Amino acid sequence: MAETNLILMGPPGAGKGTQAEFIVERVGIPQISTGDMLREAVASGSDVGQRASEIMKRGDLVPDEVVIEIVRDRLRRDDCRPGFILDGFPRTREQAVALDALLGELGREPVRVVVLEVPEDELMRRILSRGEGRADDNEATVRKRLGVYRDSTAPVIDHYGQAVVRIDGLGSVEQIRDRVAAALGS
Repeated sequence: MAETNLILMGPPGAGKGTQAEFIVERVGIPQISTGDMLREAVASGSDVGQRASEIMKRGDLVPDEVVIEIVRDRLRRDDCRPGFILDGFPRTREQAVALDALLGELGREPVRVVVLEVPEDELMRRILSRGEGRADDNEATVRKRLGVYRDSTAPVIDHYGQAVVRIDGLGSVEQIRDRVAAALGS
């Protein structure tokens, strides 16, 4: 059976977390969050975890080469053999190029990219109306986060070209799940 290696992308409020849970359950592959991996590497005390910890303590962004090393370690685990869902990585074209090289090095299948697309006015409505939102969930900061997403992820989506599947993120959770399932062929 072929691996199911996915990158799940979409702007804040698009429903990535909800759809990732569905994919994990339906396909039986782990969701891999770079934030979770960084915290786990730091907690493990590994060499790369110690390097990441020192960088994060200074308040600096963890450089791509350290993140790639952490992703490499994570993708080598047994639970990733049938595939994985990357969440929060790659965020830049440079990271996408590094991920492609890593997958080749590990003898893994190329990724498919699932992009949840939701109009900005709907994203604003969703984010501003959710009760458990972030403290900075006001219109100005949400618009800024959406702009950062657009600017940083457009090159990643362009990089993957034909591997990108765009999913209409409007409708009920079930309707969107059906679209995701159809796109994954499951």
